[in-house]
Amino acid sequence: MIVALSALENKIITKNFKHICKGDVELYDQKYHCWKDKGHGVVDLNKAIKESCDIYFYEVARLLGIDRLKETANKFGLGKVVLENFHEEKNGLIPSTTWKKGALGKSWYIGETMISGIGQGYMKSTCIQLCTMMTQLANGGFKVSPTFDGNKEIQPNEKIINNDEHLKIIMNALFAATNEQGGTSYSSRISGKLKMAGKTGTSQVRRITERQRELDLKNKDLPWKFRDHSLFVGYGPTIDPQYSISVIIDHGGSGSSTAAPIAKDIMEKCFEIYKKSINAV
Repeated sequence: MIVALSALENKIITKNFKHICKGDVELYDQKYHCWKDKGHGVVDLNKAIKESCDIYFYEVARLLGIDRLKETANKFGLGKVVLENFHEEKNGLIPSTTWKKGALGKSWYIGETMISGIGQGYMKSTCIQLCTMMTQLANGGFKVSPTFDGNKEIQPNEKIINNDEHLKIIMNALFAATNEQGGTSYSSRISGKLKMAGKTGTSQVRRITERQRELDLKNKDLPWKFRDHSLFVGYGPTIDPQYSISVIIDHGGSGSSTAAPIAKDIMEKCFEIYKKSINAV
């Protein structure tokens, strides 16, 4: 979502920008794959988010550049601690050209920008960072300061987006991803008037060789430490957002199969509380 929003905000793409996904793309003798072997065909922004098309976001990230992506990601709380005085929380990392030069003494490569477009490479984030990101998307693009203190309200203040229409495009795509057929979290949709919306994620922890692709090894067939991480971020109810959620299952496989169902169970409980509070009023 942040890659798409950054590209919109920086006028790199419009909501109508289309790209063809054939399942892989080659750059400087390096092949970059989509999770869907045969590709998604012609893809626009809504479909790219809804169906999680890697090839589309490789291209968008390539056009955007890592430094502009970092600027937007930092605004949304990625790459820095979220909670005050919580020493166990890690910074996470949103890389940049200057970061790599300073930290590793090496130049940045375009291929690294492409894989950053799907959250891979040097990217690191925590569960609370992802949840804060989702909150700020769902609340209309306002900065929040999360706290452990349940009696302290999180007051939106600083606006961190330039154009509300850009945010609307992203949120419509998130709704489609969870509530329309073909969406990666459609199987975890919530029936009834109160809906959840969100995005799955599947994070590789290893490089997949061409030989391994030929063998078509499934995640479950790999040793646990080599299995993908399973992620989901979402919010609800979509008509009046009250809750945001992030789920990360270490080596849990695809986001749609593991993290999204857990998010559904939790959000349904949240909706029960929400309905009781409305009825009490």
